[in-house]
This record gives sequence, C-alpha cells and structure tokens, in this order.
Amino acid sequence: MAETKGVLLPAYVVADESGSMGPYQQELSHGLASLCEGLRAEPMIAAKLRLAVLGFSDDVQVRLAVADMRTETTLPQLTIRGLTAYGAVFDDLLSRIPADVQWLRDQGYKVHRPVVFFLSDGQPTDRGSWQRPHARLTDKSQTPTAPNIIACGIGDAQAATMVKVATRPEFAFVAKAETDIGQAISEFFHSLTASLVASGHALNSGSPQLVVNRPDQFTMAIDEV
Repeated sequence: MAETKGVLLPAYVVADESGSMGPYQQELSHGLASLCEGLRAEPMIAAKLRLAVLGFSDDVQVRLAVADMRTETTLPQLTIRGLTAYGAVFDDLLSRIPADVQWLRDQGYKVHRPVVFFLSDGQPTDRGSWQRPHARLTDKSQTPTAPNIIACGIGDAQAATMVKVATRPEFAFVAKAETDIGQAISEFFHSLTASLVASGHALNSGSPQLVVNRPDQFTMAIDEV
C-alpha cells in the first residue's frame, strides 16, 4: 500500500458576486489578496490546507480551483454580476466537493471534512428553492463529504437565513447594524485567514479540530422562534 502523503483540510471561500456587491469590489479584492498572502506567509500551515475560491450570483464561477497556496501564484478576482441565487451554490458544491476530495485522495492524501466560508450581502433571490440542495449537501448520510459551513451575512442578509445556511448555530454570523459593508467584508477575510491558520495549527496537534473565529463587528446570528 502506498504511503499517505499527509492529511489535508479543503477550504472553500464562497463569495457573493451579485450586483449589490458592486460598490465593495475593492474590499473583496483586498480581502482575497490578504487571505492568499496570509497563507503564503505560513507555509507550514498552508501545507495542511487546500484553498478554493468560488464566486456566485445566478451561477457559480471558479475563481481559484483547489490549490496549494505555497505554490499558487494566481490571485483570484471576483466579478460583479447578476442576482443572489443560493441554490446555485449548493448545487455546485454537491458535485464539486466529492470530486475534489476524491482527487486529493487519488494524489495520496487523507482528507479532513471540508469547510465552506459563505459570504453574502443579500437574501436569496431564488427564495426557498435553495434549501433542498443545501439539505442534500449537509446530510452526511447522502453526502459523506458533507462540509461544515460557516455563514456570514452583511447588508440585507438576515440572521435567520444565515442560521439556516450554517451547519451549526455557532457558525452563523451577521454584521452589526451600524457596520459599514466594506469594513464588514474586510473583517470577514481577516477572520477567515485567522481561522484557517488556527485550524492549520490544530491539525498539527494530537487533537485536530476546526477553529472558527467570529469576525470583529459581527454577532452570532440568532433566528426567531
């Protein structure tokens, strides 16, 4: 039997590219650049991760396929376009994540449960139809590679929606009402980078775990009952 090369954590950044994000494209670009630079500055940590960046609106576009950030030189760029179809995200991940995990296994790696960092500034324009593919994606009996999803809402995104998107209540966050959207985007990427670095350190320990940091200027999302 071939020797295992190591154990990896696949991490997906899923960013809203809908028209309402247009005024904040610079913050999105700076955030992605900061994320990539932050991982490259931690090569021992980056070795434990594989990063992908997806942009979504009416559909999903790959801005960075699953990559080793120690050697990846491309800086992903998001493109503002269309509406806010959450269903497109979960339909895409239903096929993408199992295929990526199998590809990594074929490369000789073991794979930790993937993590998705989801950022949106709006309510889903496909209304409730996104919930069916989301349910399939997050049901481990149907999708053995079901990811952990961290959901961050800014702008018009509502707390109740983020709670539904996140796979655990403590993984759902919304920006405080008084927070500027551009600042919230910057805080999201800062927290994302810190979470991946901390998770990478934890993967090197005897008790590997996913570490999720709450972005500054965000609160834990709480829905109504």
